[in-house]
Amino acid sequence: MNYMFWNCYELKSLNLSNFNTNNVKYMNYMFSGCSSLISLNLYNFNSNNVINMECIFYNCSSLISLNLSNFNTNNVINMECIFYNCSSLISLNLSNFNTNNVKYMLGMFYGINNFKIEVKDVKIIELLN
Repeated sequence: MNYMFWNCYELKSLNLSNFNTNNVKYMNYMFSGCSSLISLNLYNFNSNNVINMECIFYNCSSLISLNLSNFNTNNVINMECIFYNCSSLISLNLSNFNTNNVKYMLGMFYGINNFKIEVKDVKIIELLN
């Protein structure tokens, strides 16, 4: 699913709640460059097998709110620049993120200034401080 919606800069809303992602390992740059995207529903996304989420939401600069509480990130190794330049993001739910196996987190929240984040993961909390 690498680059699946890459640079779909006119896309404003997307509902992928019924998308079957059971066997997906790579989601890097999946929504990267979707700069007009305001609404994104990933509620039933199965991310159990994903190992790379690098830049998945890179430059989604119109995205206001994102709920990823259902994401299973136990196997993810790369989260580099995952929310890079999501400059309109004011609400982000990462309450079930587990970054124990993540080795790359550089630039994860770069370009986001005033946002509320729900997170329990110690590595992410340390990154934000």
